Amino acid sequence: MTGDFRFGVNMIVPDSRAAWVEKCRKAEELGFDVLCAADHLGMAPPFPALVLAGEVTSRVKLTTFVLNTPFYNPVLLARDVTGTDQFTDGRLELGLGAGYVKEEFEAAGMPFPSARERVDHLERTIIELERRYADPEHKPAPVRPGGPPLLLAGRGDRILTLAAEHADIIGFTGTTKTPDGAALAPASAEEIEERVEFVRAKLGDRTAEFNLLCHFVNVTDDRAGALEKLAELTQGLLSADQLAEVPTALVGSPAAVAEQLHAHRERFGLTYYTVLEHNMDQFAPVLEHLK
Repeated sequence: MTGDFRFGVNMIVPDSRAAWVEKCRKAEELGFDVLCAADHLGMAPPFPALVLAGEVTSRVKLTTFVLNTPFYNPVLLARDVTGTDQFTDGRLELGLGAGYVKEEFEAAGMPFPSARERVDHLERTIIELERRYADPEHKPAPVRPGGPPLLLAGRGDRILTLAAEHADIIGFTGTTKTPDGAALAPASAEEIEERVEFVRAKLGDRTAEFNLLCHFVNVTDDRAGALEKLAELTQGLLSADQLAEVPTALVGSPAAVAEQLHAHRERFGLTYYTVLEHNMDQFAPVLEHLK
């Protein structure tokens, strides 16, 4: 961990083997704690990508961030999960989501299920994975008796309820409610806080790590100017003042961003952030500052 936090980088650019190896090694050298493989068509296949990442790194955890679970048969997925867990010496953290990109289902020749149907499949998958982990006849066996740590990510009531019941890590999308299948839009700090409080109430006596996908990173000495530009980029969905409060936008000098992270930990309980691949280099000074 970097200070009181964990930081992941979500790899979204498909590359040659050599390029993939180089950037995985670089992420570890820069100080990231988790290497993430996204699961979208046109990107690297998650499990082979993580096995290769595990071969060329030694410290970082490896996670699917997050699987488009409706694409997977739960029994076959259990084999891929436990096999990858074995091949990476127990460094796998399994991230699951309900899927949301309608065009990907169409490209795969699959009907786009309703939100309820997608979460139903996610729940069946979690139960089947837990059953397989506990089955002594299941091969390959998971490295841990209970299987790899589970991250569940989403924003709706049902998926966050599932996360509170089953997940070791709960991923908040930082997005607002949109029509099913529509493009995602950034949520305000108040909306994110409401989702966090919803989960806390559901957790009861359980504890879980809180993760957030950070959509916007700009390490700069001109925080005010960068926030104004970001407000324009988001087409006025959030004002510069609102963006200054959301944990999905980390903007400012390394010291200022570090201060934001501590403030967000106090307000939202966030201790694990994931940044996108194209922000890996510019976020590195923040990691250095937090050491």
